[in-house]
Amino acid sequence: MDFVEISAEQKRQFDEEGYLIVRNVLDIQMIESLIEAGDRLIASDRVENRQRTNGGLYDGFRNCVSMDDAFLPLMTHPKTFSLVTQLLGANLGLLTSHLIYRHPDPKGSPDTSRMPGWHRDHFVSLQDLGHAQIPRHSLKIAYYLTDLSEPNTGATLMAAGSNQLKEKIDIPEGKVDPATSVEPLLNPGDCVFFENRTWHAGAANLTDRIRKAVMFGYCYNWMRPTDYRIQSPEFVEKLNPMQRFLVGEPVSDTKEFQFDGGTNPIREWHEANVMS
Repeated sequence: MDFVEISAEQKRQFDEEGYLIVRNVLDIQMIESLIEAGDRLIASDRVENRQRTNGGLYDGFRNCVSMDDAFLPLMTHPKTFSLVTQLLGANLGLLTSHLIYRHPDPKGSPDTSRMPGWHRDHFVSLQDLGHAQIPRHSLKIAYYLTDLSEPNTGATLMAAGSNQLKEKIDIPEGKVDPATSVEPLLNPGDCVFFENRTWHAGAANLTDRIRKAVMFGYCYNWMRPTDYRIQSPEFVEKLNPMQRFLVGEPVSDTKEFQFDGGTNPIREWHEANVMS
């Protein structure tokens, strides 16, 4: 698999600001394939792992990677997964794969509506450790499939630098957003990386279009995934060794205890490219 080296500026921005925009990740063919798969799922009567919120304004599926083969290439997409290993390390697990359709707001809604409101991800770890102690332990990649090149089209707002906060974010009186709020303007095929400590919120969608996105999350492999425990054998059979490792499946038949967790094809691929 190809390897894309992260630039010094990308690394600086992610470390200091908690998010990173990467342009032109997906080509038109892949975007169309993902939209076709997403549309099929949303139009279905499937309820398993379905997540609807805000009166149906948000609709989608958790663990979507296991529901349609169209999502599989995103699991280890070279243009993004290369950056994940350089930002988080190679000892990785798949935290989540989340198809999200954001429907337009009701007519007359203000541009200040935020759904969901400002928050940090992985609530369970925040509960246990608190805002002051939480480390960077995971990151997400939001792949956008529709046109978000204008404001108020349902993009995910980022609060730049909020990954460094040791307390809840401050929103000035009379405002709905923190002072460092950024609304990414994105074309289909662009993506946004953000880490678990970065405060973010859903911008208003004042268009007549559904905002369509897929989010893949990665964490250290000693953490539990959020939307599956064990993937089905039928799904695992489709995976390459790196993908098998991401979902917690063994990639070698070694029986002895190994303190480093055993064979890790992601680490081998990462080190071969970073050190070459």
